Amino acid sequence: MTLGPIPLSGVLQTKDQPSAVTAIYDHWIRSMDLPGRYVPITVAAEDLDDVIRCLPKAGFVGLNITPPYQRIILDHADIITDRAALMSGANTVIFRRDGKIHADNTDGYGFIENIRQSAPGWNPKSGPAAIFGAGRAAREVITALLEVGVEEIRIANRTRPRAEGLRSEFGARIVVYDWVKAGNILEGAMTIVNATPLGSRDRPELRVPLDGLKPGAVVSDLVMSPPLTRLLRVATDSGCYPVDGVGMALYQAAPAFERWYGRRPVVDDEAREVAMAAFSE
Repeated sequence: MTLGPIPLSGVLQTKDQPSAVTAIYDHWIRSMDLPGRYVPITVAAEDLDDVIRCLPKAGFVGLNITPPYQRIILDHADIITDRAALMSGANTVIFRRDGKIHADNTDGYGFIENIRQSAPGWNPKSGPAAIFGAGRAAREVITALLEVGVEEIRIANRTRPRAEGLRSEFGARIVVYDWVKAGNILEGAMTIVNATPLGSRDRPELRVPLDGLKPGAVVSDLVMSPPLTRLLRVATDSGCYPVDGVGMALYQAAPAFERWYGRRPVVDDEAREVAMAAFSE
């Protein structure tokens, strides 16, 4: 008997590192009884183009892209979605049957869907949004929030020029605050997002005053490890709706999985338990 090819997907990274996302995709592949594997791939920047062009011949149907390759990958793609172009980077690559490389970004979708599932009554137009950070993650959050109608987005970043750059790019709905007054962005804010690595494992805590948290506000922390951060604990104690980064990882992964394997995975309690365990290690 001749076996057909096994469709492969994977994560493109700059160095060998454990990937909790691998556990998520492996779980979905097994639970749906699909032929396939998810493979971490380590590649140097100078070899990126050669590797990308060879992977479809090795049976790969797609990839997740990690920093710093999310921007660089656009230079190697034949098709770039509007979302990836707007976010200046792609986290998902699809190797099409016609040989073209299709670059997309599902982070904004994952961010919004995670909030909607965690806080079903969330209304993006109920008040200003407040974001700590001005890096790539903040850019993705800003793009997603503007798309769903948030009317004012406040940003505080340790280096103000970077935040000012986002204001120049996205327009007058962005309001920039000095980092020394970061706590002030919480006043009246109904959607709060930590888009910095502060609070993650082996990093300092997000040490900004949180007494301005308003009960009923949605507080999202993009940090995934640990899943429960100080910000989320304070948010819960303040009567807010805590939204962890693990859910975002799941919801951004689901559309990528569907593009690769042709079936939409379910983000259920079992998938969340798998992800929580992986990000807690």
